[in-house]
Amino acid sequence: MPGDRAPARRGPREAAGRVGDGGPGMSAATRVLSTLMVVIGIAIVIRTVAGGGGAVAFGILIGLLFVAAGAGRLYAERRR
Repeated sequence: MPGDRAPARRGPREAAGRVGDGGPGMSAATRVLSTLMVVIGIAIVIRTVAGGGGAVAFGILIGLLFVAAGAGRLYAERRR
């Protein structure tokens, strides 16, 4: 009978909804945006320190988070 078969099983990549790797443009865009995040984070820290912010000032924390996120993305991209 038509339609009587079980559906084909998907692999782990397809099950997560990830069909392709994004191609070479995705990798370049990830590197550029990650580097930009690091630069913005450094600029936020410099601006906060120049404005008289202390060690736990909001700008320092946000800047360090930007740097960490950008560096983490760059690290993950290189490991891929």
